[in-house]
Amino acid sequence: MAAVLYPLIFVISASFSDPAKVLGGEVWLLPKNVSMAAYQNILHNRDIWNGYLNTIIYAAIGTAINMIMTILAAYPLSRPDLPGRKLIMVVITLTMFFSGGLIPTYLLVKNLGMVNTLWALIVPGAIATYNLIVMRTYFQTSIPWELQEAAHMDGCSNWRMLWNIILPLSKPILAVMVLFYAVGHWNSFFNALIYIRDESKYPLQIVLREILMISQSDAVDANVGLESKVLLAESIKYAVIIVSSLPMLILYPFVQRHFVKGVMIGSIKG
Repeated sequence: MAAVLYPLIFVISASFSDPAKVLGGEVWLLPKNVSMAAYQNILHNRDIWNGYLNTIIYAAIGTAINMIMTILAAYPLSRPDLPGRKLIMVVITLTMFFSGGLIPTYLLVKNLGMVNTLWALIVPGAIATYNLIVMRTYFQTSIPWELQEAAHMDGCSNWRMLWNIILPLSKPILAVMVLFYAVGHWNSFFNALIYIRDESKYPLQIVLREILMISQSDAVDANVGLESKVLLAESIKYAVIIVSSLPMLILYPFVQRHFVKGVMIGSIKG
């Protein structure tokens, strides 16, 4: 527990501390000479709030599409009466190890007209193979097939089965998948770096990257106040981590009770 909490506490303390104290190795646990300069520098930037809004939109829409697509793929693949499901799973699993590569993917996204749109950040990763396997395994191992057969005998359709029986019994894995996908979208920056051209559409991670790069470039500029710029750039590094991580830190406690069970299910790929 200490090994997990200490880095987080240190980053929080360093972001509120005098950067000279941080560079001097004087900050161990509690802040030294509390300073809000880094947060003022970051939060007074309008691009930050625009980046937050964009990332919330990307994460919300992306996670919703991820969950819908993953559920619709995992449920039929979990049914023993699906013809050829083993072959389908082999083909799906191969995508975890082999892909077309960056250039073919970019050309495909470009030809589909998705460059500089939110769909370029969502559609290529609509289903994560690992998450699909985890959810399929949960459906197979945690929901008795006999229950589904009984529902079919009572005239339950596949759609009603999924909506009224499978999903209500799968709340733990659904919560874990929402967390996995949401964190993935929130932390994603590489796809935005490749596909997004308009600065007004930048997600938070790209905006913070730009701020950090500008602060560091200013720090090496040989002008008056060089030392203060270096110290501010050091402090901004820690503040950027807190600003970008805070929403996920707030979300985690709400799904934490399901997290361990979901991870344990993920260790079984049968």
